[in-house]
Amino acid sequence: MSRKFEQCIAMMRQLVSDIQGAPYPGPDLEPELYRIWYEHVQKAGVECLEFLDDNFPMESRDIDKTLNKFFK
Repeated sequence: MSRKFEQCIAMMRQLVSDIQGAPYPGPDLEPELYRIWYEHVQKAGVECLEFLDDNFPMESRDIDKTLNKFFK
C-alpha cells in the first residue's frame, strides 16, 4: 500500500474516532470542554479534507455531477 493511502487511512480513522467520542452539550458538560473537543474535531476534519484535496483531487466534471445531484 502506498504511503499516501496509509496516511489517509490513519487520518480518517482518527477523525472518526474523534467524532465518535463527541461529548453531548448539556447541563452536565462544561462549555469549555465542549469547545475544546469541537476545535479538535474541526482541526482534524480540515486536515483530512486538505490531504484529500492535495492527494486525491476530484476532477471538475465529478464535482459538477455531484452538485447536479443535489439540485435535481
